[in-house]
Amino acid sequence: MIDMQRLNRRYSHCAGVWKTMMILPFLCFASVFAQSGADVHLENSVLQLIWREGKNGYQLQSLALKDGAGGKKQLTMATQQRTILYAKHKPLDKSATVYDHDGKLIHFPDSQYRYVIPIWSQSLSPVSLNTAGEVLHYQPTIVASASPSGLRFQYENEKIALSEEWNLDPDHTHDIRVQMTLKAKQSGYYSLSSPSLAIGDRKQFQWAVIPGLFQGAALNPDFVDAYAYGHGIPDRPVIVRERTASTLAALLTTQSGVTLATVAEPGTARDPWLHDTKTHADWKLGLSLMNRNNELSPTLYHPVLGEAGSYLNEGQEITFSFRYTIQQTSWYNVLGHVIKDVYKFSNFLKLKETNRSLTDRLYAMYDYVLADSTSKWRTVNDRNTVIGAQDYLGGVYGSAKDAMKNSDYGAMWMLARLTGDTTLKQQRLPAALNFKLQQQQREPGFFYGSAAGQYYLYRSQQFTEEWGPYSEPIGTSYYMLMDIGNILLFEPDRSDLKQALRKAADWLLSTMHPDGHWEVAYDNKSGRPMFEDLSDLRPTFYGLLVAHQLLKDEKYRAGAIRAANWFVEHAAKKGWFLGVCGDTRFAPDFATAQSIQALLDMYTLTKDPRYQAAAYQVTRYYTTSIYTHPIPSREIKRVNGTARQDWEISQAGLGFEHGGIMGSANHHGPILLSSHAGLFVRLYAQTKDSLLLDMARAAAWGRDAFVDANTGVASYYWDAMNKGAGPFPHHAWWQLGWITDYLLSEATVRSNGKISFPSGFITPKVGPHRSYGFDKGRIFGRSVDLKMKKGLISLDNAQIDYILATNSDTKELYIVLLNNSVDQQEIQLRVDKGQSWRLFGSEQREAFLLNANGENEIGMSASPGWKITLPATGLKVIKINYQ
Repeated sequence: MIDMQRLNRRYSHCAGVWKTMMILPFLCFASVFAQSGADVHLENSVLQLIWREGKNGYQLQSLALKDGAGGKKQLTMATQQRTILYAKHKPLDKSATVYDHDGKLIHFPDSQYRYVIPIWSQSLSPVSLNTAGEVLHYQPTIVASASPSGLRFQYENEKIALSEEWNLDPDHTHDIRVQMTLKAKQSGYYSLSSPSLAIGDRKQFQWAVIPGLFQGAALNPDFVDAYAYGHGIPDRPVIVRERTASTLAALLTTQSGVTLATVAEPGTARDPWLHDTKTHADWKLGLSLMNRNNELSPTLYHPVLGEAGSYLNEGQEITFSFRYTIQQTSWYNVLGHVIKDVYKFSNFLKLKETNRSLTDRLYAMYDYVLADSTSKWRTVNDRNTVIGAQDYLGGVYGSAKDAMKNSDYGAMWMLARLTGDTTLKQQRLPAALNFKLQQQQREPGFFYGSAAGQYYLYRSQQFTEEWGPYSEPIGTSYYMLMDIGNILLFEPDRSDLKQALRKAADWLLSTMHPDGHWEVAYDNKSGRPMFEDLSDLRPTFYGLLVAHQLLKDEKYRAGAIRAANWFVEHAAKKGWFLGVCGDTRFAPDFATAQSIQALLDMYTLTKDPRYQAAAYQVTRYYTTSIYTHPIPSREIKRVNGTARQDWEISQAGLGFEHGGIMGSANHHGPILLSSHAGLFVRLYAQTKDSLLLDMARAAAWGRDAFVDANTGVASYYWDAMNKGAGPFPHHAWWQLGWITDYLLSEATVRSNGKISFPSGFITPKVGPHRSYGFDKGRIFGRSVDLKMKKGLISLDNAQIDYILATNSDTKELYIVLLNNSVDQQEIQLRVDKGQSWRLFGSEQREAFLLNANGENEIGMSASPGWKITLPATGLKVIKINYQ
């Protein structure tokens, strides 16, 4: 038993402070004291925890959140608060048999999903299902020591000796930091579980989320829907791995609006690249939204039972550090606190350096996509028409390594317009346009007007979908309506394209159900719906918006509204989404980010605030698709024989292709194709949510370690490092598209809208970036044309990117300079006075340096070279008058 007199004497100084609190309220920030027998308190200005000693030891009696006005909000206590998992022998790692609530054996997924089956099998292990091991319940029997802001519990039995250090965080008053240390008295496997402070009502809570895996406002008894697709919360106490947990926390917002998060301290989970090899799949931290007693309570496990570090010989110790944060606010605000304050996300930008600017990559990829050898450009004859696309060497249904694909039609036409390149305009675009027109179903019948498939197989001379003989309505939105729509922005007088657009829109409208939803897919032979266990929780409605914008037919506007309303109710409000990658059976992916831009465009079309509100909500969801851990550092690591600092290969700031239980991030980590970056910059301008801006910049800046030196093309998956496009040469077009979208979005935000360019429609599949250059933009009130001119500009600082634009009427060239670093930068800029310059005119006459408001800072000499200082994350513009 604790010596109560000794403990009270120890804290008499604090009690005295409490007596004089009206005079000196700041002298006792937090307190731990005993009163009324054996109660032990941990308390500060916002939290109060009271443990009471019973016959079996100390149990948390109450947890209260203070409201600042003298009131307290009591949370519901967990029944079983403290648990240790123990196993004498290593738990089996083979998958368990799983049944649904009707007692039927669950068969999932189908045998053709070869990428999904192994990781799904892993997720059904007894450890993952939280059925492994012996459950050791305990209650501390001793409060061994305490301090003004913390206390120490102890417990011992025949298997373990355990201590818990509890401390109120002096920097974050809503946070409690805990360190558990277990010493084994018997050899075996041990897993420490974070104690359950409070619980939510399983039938009624506002929100629960493990970022990257599950989210929702209700438990979902459909195990596959919840566990595999993240639609709601699994109704079992499953434990997930950190490899697709974007932030290392489990969060619950109760019905009363209190958010309780359990957060792993940095350094607890796996390092995805430890020393010199990929360790992405190591399992050191388990995350759950329930405790082993099936109570809804955010819970962490470390080490994971049966995994590295969990086996202890007699006398060995393990330690687990984590924190709770408890706030009367939304889950998103608490998540932001974890990301910013615990995992120091914004500090990552301070480490960012680059030897290759984004602009330099754009020009390098311009060369890459022009060369047949590097871009794998191929032309073939289809039904007496020459079509062109790039070879695709990934898995495609029915392929004999003969698949062809074009990815980003908006970027193709944009690059041709910005550069004026004759090879693109005279050779590539006509063949790519033929590919697009041939891609549409022209045979009478059910599929008339729809997309025949993403890929063309030149040996069998047919279009096909990626992972089976089926057609998806969103495929028609993508490969007919959005692609053709982007082309029409550049070639608005093409009647053949308008006819194709109308046929596609009519098919999409005809297959929409009366309530506004679509089937996920139809079997190509029978026309019957497929994947009926899934709902089309994707922005399929966007195709009708494109059709209305270009054809001005009211029926497409009405259809888009009806479908968007269905999406808001069934996807945006619930946080349930579906992906567009057939090889992972449509696990949620970057289509979620597309839906944000689609909803914003619906708001622009209708001015209905529901769409804007839904877009902002989906944005908050999508931040959970961005890695925020581990904290990047300057530690030296070896990557394929090359020394790299840890931050250079960091996963932090990169998003998923798809995460969750089934997604590719389980194998490969995140992707480098950051289509969301420009959108997040634009959303920052609207919401002033700095996390979005930090995430955009973390994704875009200083990713040299993933960029192929010769081509400027980044690898797709994180674990490929700098191997370039690999089997996906068409990805270069998407990279041209998203980088341009990002740079132009930054220019608009940094100039407070004084630099802006009209944007096109969303590109298919990989995210929300858009095309530019089809119409004039504005720089400080002047009408300008966006340009790219290779060799015109040279800079000596890779931290600086630039955008070119001209006004041919007033003979002005604008060079928009962007400092993509958090430090002031100096550059030496030179303008080529040779052939590249003469393409604009004869010679420059005068030059001016303008600030972000368009105000003239200085007139500059006629010399083609200038030394310029740019403030951190700043923008300046050089205006050159020429004749």
